[in-house]
Amino acid sequence: MASDTAGRTTGPGRSVDPDYNVGAAGTILFAGIIMIVAGAFHIVQALVALFNDQFYVAGEEYIYRFDLTSWGWIHLLGGVLLVLGGIFLFRGAMWARILAVVLASLSAILNFMWLPYYPLWGAIIIVLDVVIIWAVMAHPRDLRYATQS
Repeated sequence: MASDTAGRTTGPGRSVDPDYNVGAAGTILFAGIIMIVAGAFHIVQALVALFNDQFYVAGEEYIYRFDLTSWGWIHLLGGVLLVLGGIFLFRGAMWARILAVVLASLSAILNFMWLPYYPLWGAIIIVLDVVIIWAVMAHPRDLRYATQS
């Protein structure tokens, strides 16, 4: 273990700032990667809905039934926003964390409404959205210290 000029110990997995947790920064990085992956999945859903309307078939009658072309554009917009939000999350800014939680929440709602068309795929994306929210919210104070320096 080495010491810096203020006498704080440093070493593997430890930061010079005792209030900053490297593991917390790792979960934020993880959330950004998962956001980009979930956004890519949204984009794939969108392209299938836009180019092949016959691929998805609704099994049950639901109140919130939309045209598949509309769903395609909604998923395309959502996917692009998730990818951009994941890229912004790498910056570590507090506004990017708030954006990540909002976008992941909207994505979960969107995929809940998508369940009649593709239940397994929608459930997988909802799980990814919950993981994003957890990863961003797991260490709320640590990122504040990272962005001050």
